[in-house]
Amino acid sequence: MRTALVIGTGLIGTSVALALNARGVQVYLEDHDQAQALTAAALGAGLAEAPPGPVDLAIVAVPPAHVAAALADAIRRGAARAYIDVASVKGGPRRELEALGCELSGYLGTHPMSGKERSGPLAATADLFEGRPWVLTPRPDGDTEVLNLALELVALCRAVPVVMDADAHDRAVALVSHTPQLISSLVAARLKGADETAVRLCGQGIRDVTRIAASDPAMWIDILSANPGPVADVLSEVAADLDETVRSLRALESADEDKRGTGAGGIADVLRRGNAGRERVPGKHGAAPAAYETVAVYIGDQPGELARIFADAGRAGVNIEDVRIEHATGQQAGFIQLTVQPAAVPALTAELRERGWSIRQ
Repeated sequence: MRTALVIGTGLIGTSVALALNARGVQVYLEDHDQAQALTAAALGAGLAEAPPGPVDLAIVAVPPAHVAAALADAIRRGAARAYIDVASVKGGPRRELEALGCELSGYLGTHPMSGKERSGPLAATADLFEGRPWVLTPRPDGDTEVLNLALELVALCRAVPVVMDADAHDRAVALVSHTPQLISSLVAARLKGADETAVRLCGQGIRDVTRIAASDPAMWIDILSANPGPVADVLSEVAADLDETVRSLRALESADEDKRGTGAGGIADVLRRGNAGRERVPGKHGAAPAAYETVAVYIGDQPGELARIFADAGRAGVNIEDVRIEHATGQQAGFIQLTVQPAAVPALTAELRERGWSIRQ
């Protein structure tokens, strides 16, 4: 691939352009908002001008509701040898293109499974897709050259290609992406009118659950409007579980011992099913989940502390598999949680204690 046209210079489009431009592809940028295209160009994503002729690959990175129209326009004017889109929904845009009578042998629907809470070109990075799944939904009658160009794009962005049926993709993202967004927003909405004293008690758990609730509502309305059925199906199942959980909790309030036992059983069931589901989430680098242990270390909020604890862990010969920070309320300190292999815990704990770190038991 030598040339590419990115149509839509938001977070995803600009990130694709940055990755391609960094690897020697001549990228042209197009957006209905020329100021946004110029911003992306100023960031080093490419040229905010029309290409002199058809490019190798046109990448449509507009909201799902506008994908079909943008693709149809690009195909009509012969903008490229091949066309893909990167929308988070695949079945709807494909059917819209078919209804418009477009020649689709040169088109392939794709979806990079990566993003941020922030949107727009200023949030874009060239490494946004590195190591992340990138779904390809080829049609049975699709052109092999288009698939090869799409695979080359995925490789240049250092993502991991995953081939799926378009409708199966939409059901999958409803479960693992779209529904979690709504659940996060629903939990965060409970905080809006909460007493200030209660909000001050927020810890790492509520931060984890509500992190993606900071996402742009306009962007999510576009996404959910393109995939409402599958998301509603998953939410219906969640609603049934919620109803049963409420009944179980009410039973726990009862003076009747049998009812309390039934309520406890209902709560235990949903918690165990949650454990079982969580165990299926892929582990590090997408591999099978592995059993790790966490070492929690008290750490001050001042320059150099993170570098020091990582250096001390390195001296112990321990690889840190994952890390998170739990900030203390009202203090310039917190706990850093170092996730390591179980066998590494004794060596890490001994080394850190010897170097003066306080470890939470």
